Amino acid sequence: MATITAALVKELRDMTGAGMMDCKTALNETNGDVEAAVDWLRTKGLSKAAKKADRVAAEGLVAVRTDGNRGIVLEMNAETDFVARNEDFQKLTDAVAGVALSGNTSDVEKLAGAAYPGGGTVSEAISNAIATIGENMTLRRVDALQVGQGIVASYVHNSVGNDMGRIGVLVALESSAAADALADIGRKVAMHVAASSPVALEGSQVDPAIVEREKNVLAEKNAGKPANVMEKIIESGLKSYFKEVCLVDQAFIHDTSKTVNQAVAEAGKAAGGEIKIAGYLRYQLGEGIEKQESDFAAEVAGMAG
Repeated sequence: MATITAALVKELRDMTGAGMMDCKTALNETNGDVEAAVDWLRTKGLSKAAKKADRVAAEGLVAVRTDGNRGIVLEMNAETDFVARNEDFQKLTDAVAGVALSGNTSDVEKLAGAAYPGGGTVSEAISNAIATIGENMTLRRVDALQVGQGIVASYVHNSVGNDMGRIGVLVALESSAAADALADIGRKVAMHVAASSPVALEGSQVDPAIVEREKNVLAEKNAGKPANVMEKIIESGLKSYFKEVCLVDQAFIHDTSKTVNQAVAEAGKAAGGEIKIAGYLRYQLGEGIEKQESDFAAEVAGMAG
């Protein structure tokens, strides 16, 4: 049996544009024969998928899954909203989310290589769907959240059913209270996260670069003030900023007279056990993807040429 090196996998990937896991499988199946591996990819329909790999996939679905004290959130992308509403694409996303939850994984490559229900790997299932549906699709990201004692609650915005939509949120609550007593406040906090999009759980977790930028803005606005006054202005300004962007300090959307922390503390008293927000995850479909502006007339002209 030939040794399948990383360099060999890269060579095949560069030649075909197919996924890394698919290239590795092809080389294993053909005992390291690159030309035979190219043909193997073609027979599996993966060469067709490769041709579509340079298309921007910014639509799709965000899916969340929970099981007691743990949960996962993932984003599966397609090129158009039309495909996102396709039943086969939704079934694919649903199945991949189930695989992610069973493996409690937050690693895209690990999930791509995991066994897919019905046979093959997740990566192969996605490639098969590309070949069948005719659009580029990508498993973009996946994250997991877990607590030792308590629950992981979820919320999906613009849901298309079975916990899939355009925004997906997980909220981890640490508590000794019963799970059913935590479910209501957990879902409400998850809805708050979806609506308010906090940048961090609390002030100490805000990216230092963001804090530094806020300090610089405050300093520029108050240029010329004495150093001792400036220090107090910056301290006060950061407190106000943290109230706006940190989850625990934000005004709770379900009762704006309270902060999220205050609402959670009240829920804890009612549930018979202190509740702590241990973490959260918020995925919004397509965030950070630079969408290409298409010129439809030019595209049609190019197809005719």
